[in-house]
Amino acid sequence: MEHPISLPDPLSPGSLPTALAPMQDVTDLPFMRLLGKYGAPDYFFTEYFRVHDHSTPEPHILDSILHHGTGRPVFAQMIGENLEHLERTARLLQKYPIAGVDLNMGCPAPKVYKKNVGGGLLRDPAKVEAIFETLRGCCDGRFTVKMRIGFQDDCHYQEILDLVDRYEVDCLSIHGRTVKQMYRGEVDYDRIGLGCRTVRCPVFANGNITSAQKAIQVKEHTKCYGVMVGRSAIRNPWIFRQIRELSLGETPYQPTLGDVRVYIDDLWESTRKPGFPDNSHLSRMKKFLNFIGQGVDPDGQFLHQVRRTREADHFFEICDNFMVTGRLAEKPFTTEPYEGVIARPNHEDR
Repeated sequence: MEHPISLPDPLSPGSLPTALAPMQDVTDLPFMRLLGKYGAPDYFFTEYFRVHDHSTPEPHILDSILHHGTGRPVFAQMIGENLEHLERTARLLQKYPIAGVDLNMGCPAPKVYKKNVGGGLLRDPAKVEAIFETLRGCCDGRFTVKMRIGFQDDCHYQEILDLVDRYEVDCLSIHGRTVKQMYRGEVDYDRIGLGCRTVRCPVFANGNITSAQKAIQVKEHTKCYGVMVGRSAIRNPWIFRQIRELSLGETPYQPTLGDVRVYIDDLWESTRKPGFPDNSHLSRMKKFLNFIGQGVDPDGQFLHQVRRTREADHFFEICDNFMVTGRLAEKPFTTEPYEGVIARPNHEDR
């Protein structure tokens, strides 16, 4: 099915459009700014704004909209189920310079779906329809949706895809796993392809887009409009640049372990809070290193050592030993994560 394109223009005409997946505690102002330095995606999606009886848009998420400085469009994501408060929040968010309002229907955290929000909505197509009707009615600009293929299975998938079309959703991002799968198991690109064939709006394929080469493969398999990248952008901040270059027939940029070492310094400086002890900041850094470490050494020794250190000085020494010592700084950074080097997923969404 031909998809009418209703999104802002991508950075490079003719390239495969890219988006940064919304990830709690990751896709904040510092990380957006860093991606602007290393190669911004075509579109950003914020961490989700929590919507409930007394909620107001969180200031730190608003900061990521107002001050990221990348020049790229930002979609504001909400999570909630109360129609009145979703409408109230959507109207508030539209007063800011956003590219659209996005609804989270994919978060797989049990504490979230047990409240019938995020991925929990996929169990109740009637509720989804009521929310779509409300948000389509109050969004003067773009109304977009991010979803998974189902909760326990895909029994409601086609019905919800039909609702996406009926309520003229402007863009759909599909993570090709169920909520119960969380981040385990294979991504069902066939189901994403079904979504691409069913709806008229642009579709972003999401789930295990680990490299530029994988992005092109997923594009060819699903016929999606673009790809949405989450965890792999933490591991490899050059991935959006690489996808853009490869899809245009150019040779993708090849970072080295020395480049990764510089990226870690940039992460450290950009994410630290004034007055916050270095050894305490190290705990936050480990969330990022959890994914970066998948590309440092095939035996996983870097991650093994980093996870056990409690001292900032020792942490930087470990980084130097695995990325700088000898001629390691010249070694190419692996395109794909090393098989068997396992991260511990703790961010929504991938």
